[in-house]
Amino acid sequence: MSAERAPEDPLQLVQFGSLELIARQLVEGAIMGRHRSPWKGASVEFVEHREYHPGDEIRHIDWRAFGKTGRYYVKEFEDETNLRAQLLVDASGSMAWAGRGISKFAYARMLAAGLAWLLLSQRDAVGLTLFDTVVRQSQRPTSNRDVFRQLTAALESAVPGGETSLAGVLEAVLPTLSRRSLVILISDCFDDADRLFGVLQRYRHARHELAILRVVAPEEETFPFDRPTQFRSLEQSGQRLLVDPVRLRQEYLRQYGVFSERLQQECGSLGISYRRLVTDRSLQSELGAWLASRQ
Repeated sequence: MSAERAPEDPLQLVQFGSLELIARQLVEGAIMGRHRSPWKGASVEFVEHREYHPGDEIRHIDWRAFGKTGRYYVKEFEDETNLRAQLLVDASGSMAWAGRGISKFAYARMLAAGLAWLLLSQRDAVGLTLFDTVVRQSQRPTSNRDVFRQLTAALESAVPGGETSLAGVLEAVLPTLSRRSLVILISDCFDDADRLFGVLQRYRHARHELAILRVVAPEEETFPFDRPTQFRSLEQSGQRLLVDPVRLRQEYLRQYGVFSERLQQECGSLGISYRRLVTDRSLQSELGAWLASRQ
């Protein structure tokens, strides 16, 4: 198969086996060949003022300083050697849901591996955090290409399980980010909404850039069950409930829709890049579209 085009069906992509090969198929040619760096400018830091000289770009003039002093000053910036990105991958029990296709976690880890390969290929620094109720495993950002195999090994060995504590994990990760970072959260985002949005706001106040890639299964969006069904909790062992899904469908879809709409609106108001990815859709197309939207 040509590296110019990865399989459209996520189930076909899984058959490549190793995450390293999957990531290359996702990124090389099909994505990297079509897009400039989607992270450009995120690692530029302000250093100091200096007096304006003819030939300096007018857009760099600090008009606030001019208002105070009556003199023209321009802002000088310094490019950091790397953008620092931290991939936060949800490995809680709810991510084990597979329905009729691949699990949300399988989709999420292919996505994480592809992003890691893309970032490292651009000489950016990337780290990985796997979590459920707590942080399970964490790798600090580095631009060393050798770390890619460590990241994919961690993703391949992880098994989803345990309850979700998304807001709690985000609170724990925030103090570990020593420099301004791009934080990419890959999760189904099921958590207490108010607490979650409060933590996301703290990330923005700390000047971190946030991107949320919400991975959902098609059954979660349509609730297609039409016969008495026993539902088993993926996060709490032994919890089972026999229900009539026809009676539940309308209220379930209403609550699901309210949560999804609020999540998207809150991300928009906080300046957080947000995209919903459904596990029966082409990962290559979804990832490419998201990267294109960042241009």
